[in-house]
Amino acid sequence: MGRTKQFDPDVALRAAMELFWRKGYEATSMRDLVECLGLGQGSIYGAFGGKRELYLKAVERYVEDARESLVTRLSTPGSPLEAVRGLVRYYAETALSDAERRGCLLTNTAVELPADEGAGRHVESGMEAMEVLIAATLTRARAAGELPADRDPVALARFLVTLFQGIRVMAKTPLRRRFVEDSVEQALAVLA
Repeated sequence: MGRTKQFDPDVALRAAMELFWRKGYEATSMRDLVECLGLGQGSIYGAFGGKRELYLKAVERYVEDARESLVTRLSTPGSPLEAVRGLVRYYAETALSDAERRGCLLTNTAVELPADEGAGRHVESGMEAMEVLIAATLTRARAAGELPADRDPVALARFLVTLFQGIRVMAKTPLRRRFVEDSVEQALAVLA
């Protein structure tokens, strides 16, 4: 009797996330997943469910990773406003240096699967987490006198979340550098 092949579900999930992020949901076949994960189709179904369930778990993992990264970036010691300004620069730099032009998995999901309720919940969760974390940091900046009292941290956070998603989309186009750089300069001016 043969032994069951052991694998690390987290490693497999991250590999699937990278594949979906690179190719998209529709363009990724079950065969692609089998080859990428090094697992049989039965093992994939047994561990994750079908392709859609695996995709949703991959998007959920992406949201968790993005949230952790955002908390780390916005929790740096020093000026809260400078942390947000640094975040604007970071999004531009990572988008422009993305040689594969993958963009953001959440944005890609919102565009590719707009009618999928499960995907929509993950997109909503990810975007709202960004909004809350950025708004909290801007609230601290306003309390520290770095942001004028008449500035609305929530509205500014929503503006930045929208900007970040736009940066990721524009970075996929031939217009990438000039549009992204000019948008970043305008955002930094708003955060002055």
